Amino acid sequence: MVLQEKLTSHIKNATQEIYGVSPDTVEFQATRKEFEGDITVVVFPMLRVIKGNPVQIGESLGKYLTEHVEEVIDFNVVKGFLNLVLSDAYYLEFFNSVTNFSSFGIESPGTDAMLVEYASPNTNKPLHLGHMRNILLGYSVAEILKSSGKKVYKTQIINDRGIHICKSMLAWKRYGNGETPQSSGLKGDKLVGNYYVKFDKVYKEEIEKLVNEGMPIDEAKAKAPSLLEAQDMLRKWEAGDPDTVALWKMMNGWVYEGFEKTYASMGVDFDSYYYESDTYLLGKDNIEEGLENGVFFRKEDGSVWCDLTDEGLDEKIVLRSDGTAVYMTQDIGTAIQRVKDHPDVTGMIYTVGNEQDYHFKVLFLILKKLGYSWAENLYHLSYGMVDLPSGKMKSREGTVVDADDLIADMSATAREISEELGKIEDFSEEEKEELYHTIGMGALKYYILKVDPKKGILFDPKESVDFQGNTGPFIQYTYARIQSILRKAPQMEEQDVMYVDLHEKEKELLKQLQAFPETIQQAAANYSPALVANYTYDLVKEFNSFYQNVTILGAGDDREKFFRVQLSTAVAAVIKTAFSLLGISVPERM
Repeated sequence: MVLQEKLTSHIKNATQEIYGVSPDTVEFQATRKEFEGDITVVVFPMLRVIKGNPVQIGESLGKYLTEHVEEVIDFNVVKGFLNLVLSDAYYLEFFNSVTNFSSFGIESPGTDAMLVEYASPNTNKPLHLGHMRNILLGYSVAEILKSSGKKVYKTQIINDRGIHICKSMLAWKRYGNGETPQSSGLKGDKLVGNYYVKFDKVYKEEIEKLVNEGMPIDEAKAKAPSLLEAQDMLRKWEAGDPDTVALWKMMNGWVYEGFEKTYASMGVDFDSYYYESDTYLLGKDNIEEGLENGVFFRKEDGSVWCDLTDEGLDEKIVLRSDGTAVYMTQDIGTAIQRVKDHPDVTGMIYTVGNEQDYHFKVLFLILKKLGYSWAENLYHLSYGMVDLPSGKMKSREGTVVDADDLIADMSATAREISEELGKIEDFSEEEKEELYHTIGMGALKYYILKVDPKKGILFDPKESVDFQGNTGPFIQYTYARIQSILRKAPQMEEQDVMYVDLHEKEKELLKQLQAFPETIQQAAANYSPALVANYTYDLVKEFNSFYQNVTILGAGDDREKFFRVQLSTAVAAVIKTAFSLLGISVPERM
């Protein structure tokens, strides 16, 4: 029986014996650091059924538990909080019960499947820092859900059609002179992105010229020759014009190849891809079906709407009067198509910035109204924007922080700091480059993922690579330190550790290890990698405190030495597992 279940049962018995009533539930929390204890019973909620002073109730429950529960050896009461002290044997039994800490806390996939969408880039520009938060969040949430016992499909929808794509195509056609990724030496996504910036420059010059000739600015924006030509190109694409489609396929192919290189460098992957060029016509049949069932209504001009005023929202258009779809239409159709493609899916997670909060609220409500059971399990993983000390990024002006450049910069910063520390002289150049990439990406990923998704981030690359404090490199360095200890540890005979007298630092480490499976489940339930990231930092802090206060290899007693080596091994294994859920690698040496 899990300890909390056992304690709950005894607390209910105690309250029944002492007060003649029993609470429906018992609330627990971790004991605060400043108080003695390992687990805390919160007495206040019991006052709903038990009349009395919370301190006196806590005292009576504490006495009962020390007499009836062998794991509880002492207690103290602080206001309405009953702090229980647990025996060494309880923690040692836990440690002995884990056969393999490398898979500790990881559940096997069940039958419930979740589909997680992330990345979803446009094919008119390379990936940038904003995309990176999206990708790292989505990938990590997928890994955490998988480890919590869900079957997971990782997917993305690539926005490969529309006026923004035609802008890059038109600029290349006008000014490209046949330039290719091979002839320019540029990654395909960068090459296409350059032409998007070029279009915007020319477009602005045209607007300025028209305004100077006396045209109002709004009219100038609509009538600039480049925009009109791009709009014509989009009409040709939609009509299937062979030359336009061939140009579109060629330039998108360059971008896909570039994206894949960036994904590989980031260490992320996908199980499936959807393309807006395939999905943009989806959803119309579902709208017709919804009209028949009364989910939607048609206005006098022929447009189709969904009335969401009962839910505190407004009316939402789902088909224009000319019968063309809006983004909502294709999102409805794409969601339905995905479940057809993955029949075992019981829910979906959309990793999209918080500027789309309202859109997803509406989408999920419409899908529920259409009667899809899986619509109850849709979640918008909404996240705040990433800014730099220099301010916000703008794609059209070419002022975004390019993902590839950032990855290279992170590796360079890791190189600079590692060389200052001077502990890798015996590494080959290849080993050094791999280490710099591991540290740089660890720094970047951890800095982004340790923050609650809903909060914005001010990203400081230099601060993220600090080897001290709550950073990826600090945790990676601790892992490497443990590996160094383990390499020095002598071969030892198996020892029975049940009779070790635990040092308080050992007990704290065991408590932290014990919390890992629950942390994974909470992170999965809250779609929050930050819970795993900050758990790992707390574990590392506890290990460093243990390392500074307790001799590991110098322990005089073989049983103690064996236990401490095994405990260090367990900590390293959990760090590695936790970081893998964040998509971060750990180096064996640093």
